[in-house]
Amino acid sequence: MNSERVAVLGASPNPDRASNQALRSLQRYGHTVIPVHPAREEIEGLPVVHDLAVIEGAVDTLTIYVGPRHGEELVEKIIALSPGRVILNPGTESELIKRRLKAGGIQVICACTLVLLVSGQFTAHTNG
Repeated sequence: MNSERVAVLGASPNPDRASNQALRSLQRYGHTVIPVHPAREEIEGLPVVHDLAVIEGAVDTLTIYVGPRHGEELVEKIIALSPGRVILNPGTESELIKRRLKAGGIQVICACTLVLLVSGQFTAHTNG
């Protein structure tokens, strides 16, 4: 299994939320997880980053769990982060985000992170 460094934008401390389930699943599958939330200090025992702009080092995957409008507001920070790819989970899709990220040379996948993990396709998309 290939381990990736994955930022979860919109990470939630609520175990019923898909972003929290993805965060836990990513950890179970051996990935290094960076929760991103503007107000929390810790989620699932992991230190939280409050802003994409302060993430240091390379990010293989940014998985998005914020609504399209909020994602569109963050598109410049996403481009500056320059992740290897961005996963737009169901309900986060935006043509503007897809167009801007692709123009910035960032791979965009519209899929559910949880499904990608369970089906073994999460790392299959690397370098794809």
